[in-house]
Amino acid sequence: MVSGDGYTNHCTKCLWSKHVDIAPGDRLSLCGGLMEPIALRLESTGYIMTHRCKKCGHEKNNRGAEDDDFEALIGLSRQLANKQ
Repeated sequence: MVSGDGYTNHCTKCLWSKHVDIAPGDRLSLCGGLMEPIALRLESTGYIMTHRCKKCGHEKNNRGAEDDDFEALIGLSRQLANKQ
């Protein structure tokens, strides 16, 4: 179960998301596919993850949440670096 702030809907443990929005926070997408974290970058306001829907291919940037698992972020960073 993922409970966000109305805009955040990714799991704080595995960092995957679900394709539920058309516009941020609207919950109007009918897709419902799983969204894999495919990129991670640090900005002055925090980190941003890019998710890609495994069902339809839609990509979306999401701000990290304060309670995201730090070890999961490090693991994602390593995984992405190994793909390059």
